[in-house]
Amino acid sequence: MNLAEGASMGMLEGKTVVLGVSGSISAYKSANLASLLMKQGARVRVVMTEAATKFISDLTFEALTHEKVPVGCAAEAVAAAREAGQAADVVIVAPLSANTAARLALGLSDGVVCAAVQASTSPVLVAPAMNSNMLANAATQENLDTLAARGVTVIPSASGTLACGAVGAGKLPSETMLRDYVIYACATTKDLAGKHVLVTAGPTQESIDPVRYITNHSTGRMGFAIAKRAAMRGAKVTLVAGQVNLDTPLGVERVDIVSAQDMFEAVTSCAPECDAIIKAAAVADYRPKSVASDKVKKKDGDMAIELERTQDILAWLGAHRIPGQRLCGFSMETRDVLENSRAKLTRKNVDMICANCLKEDGAGFGTATNHLTLITHDGEVDLPLMDKEEAADRLLTELFALPVD
Repeated sequence: MNLAEGASMGMLEGKTVVLGVSGSISAYKSANLASLLMKQGARVRVVMTEAATKFISDLTFEALTHEKVPVGCAAEAVAAAREAGQAADVVIVAPLSANTAARLALGLSDGVVCAAVQASTSPVLVAPAMNSNMLANAATQENLDTLAARGVTVIPSASGTLACGAVGAGKLPSETMLRDYVIYACATTKDLAGKHVLVTAGPTQESIDPVRYITNHSTGRMGFAIAKRAAMRGAKVTLVAGQVNLDTPLGVERVDIVSAQDMFEAVTSCAPECDAIIKAAAVADYRPKSVASDKVKKKDGDMAIELERTQDILAWLGAHRIPGQRLCGFSMETRDVLENSRAKLTRKNVDMICANCLKEDGAGFGTATNHLTLITHDGEVDLPLMDKEEAADRLLTELFALPVD
């Protein structure tokens, strides 16, 4: 569920994040979280329980953030934490100990972490980190349920070997995942709230025999970037993904497929309920006409594989579109990019084609950047070479600005 490596910087520019740190051995990870948030442009203001300072010094956070760190329950510290909470765009308590969870559920505000949470009118996130038995305890679960019922986002704990030696739930999630939750909570306006967006991504695999298959070089990064940005903007997102080595973006429902037929069935079953469908996957146009049940053995001479067409998913969507639905396809070309892509726009009966050229440096498969030309019936928008997540944002903005019948 992490952001892709190389995600665009500055997504928290101008935002103030209050980071509450309570007494848990995983408190040391919060220093890296503070650093990651600052790299995204955030002002980070840390508040710490007295117990937290037994695991990591407040001076560490002051050195990292260049901000004074209120600690404990003294009146002056609580007042400073209250002011920080009022100014925050988001508050995240990571790690959240069982004791601090109980105090938050009771509505207490006599310590700096609780005071910051109580004073904030912005989103509040908590990341429980404790012994697995403490986490499973009925009282702790009731406290977490109480916080969730009040609108607090309770970030699920990770599982693994804990500091106490137990194995189970209770680990603090990775710092990058916690950063992503913060970005999701406050980095963008939720202008796509109420919309259901379907995105396809990655390659398909068409079997020759139990050992071999036909595929392509798609890594899925563009489609995953679109899905992530749509979710960040408030959309309900379904991501139909081929076999790729990418984490599911936060807030996205993922459906894994293998073949073009798998993708056709997944997309067409979901399509009627979607406000927009963005086909960024590299779907095989052909598949072996027959699949051998055993490995095809090597012989002298050449070998020929008879191929047949796969179902054209985008054309099917264009022919079966529902009123008000937006359709967007991708066109990966090596020559005559605009001409071929505009022909595809008309032939497939869609609203937008995103054209890019495999031969252009920085565009195409496996890169962190892309150069897209957004082609519609009314014209073209030529985007400069940019990070795929930025390109995804521009694509979404242009697509949802189009009038639909």
